[in-house]
Amino acid sequence: MKKIVFLIGMFSMLLIHSNYSFPQEEVDSLVQEIDSIAQSEVLESSDDIVEEQFVVEEEELNFHQELKKRFIEGGPGFMGIVLLCLILGLAIAIERIIYLNLSTSDSKKLTAEVESAMKNGGVNAAKQVCRNTPGPVASIFYQGLDRADESLESAEKAIISYGGVQMGLLEKNVSWISLFIALAPMLGFMGTVIGMIQAFDKIEAAGDMQPSLVAGGIKVALLTTVFGLIVAIILQIFYNYIIAKIDNIVNDMEDASISLMDILVSNKK
Repeated sequence: MKKIVFLIGMFSMLLIHSNYSFPQEEVDSLVQEIDSIAQSEVLESSDDIVEEQFVVEEEELNFHQELKKRFIEGGPGFMGIVLLCLILGLAIAIERIIYLNLSTSDSKKLTAEVESAMKNGGVNAAKQVCRNTPGPVASIFYQGLDRADESLESAEKAIISYGGVQMGLLEKNVSWISLFIALAPMLGFMGTVIGMIQAFDKIEAAGDMQPSLVAGGIKVALLTTVFGLIVAIILQIFYNYIIAKIDNIVNDMEDASISLMDILVSNKK
């Protein structure tokens, strides 16, 4: 680029100083030289851009290859178990998230519909509304309405009992996620201990303390620890989200149950 600027400056000076006449051959030669340098600069810049893109793609490719390489270096024994913990934990977490999202409903809207049905068509109309509404809140309402003709105490006991059943369904298999969260780093630490034992066995066999003897065992030990912690962190995020979702649904169920009891009491009067 500096060459082009220099030659253009010279060409401009030739044009400005009109008192001095230059041969046409020199002017044409100067123009051709500027054009050739400009083309070479464009080619060099395009080559630099292509080279930079290739370097970026190579770095991205090397990241995945490096991750795969490190996983293989950790050994199939402990790394395979850690990977199995991640797969099973994610499968359970995804199933729970889908179930909890399907269990979430608008309890205020359901309460208003049940109250309106009770006033217009009685208990049977309210029970029909609960049958047509999915979710644990509607199921609890149905159990309470089913015993509304007996007494308020029976309806209350049915609501409390079936509320416990629904809570158990919401928390189903969640304990397995907590197990995998605890198991993954423990397996990683076990791999660390075994790797260090192997390193000291090599030192004892060689009778000399050399970095090359212990580097392999220590590297395997660190890799198993890292992957175990990564699995635990991923599953912990999903676990906390599931627990928070369950707490919200349970609180909604309790509030809706109190509203249902108020409706039944007002209906008895």
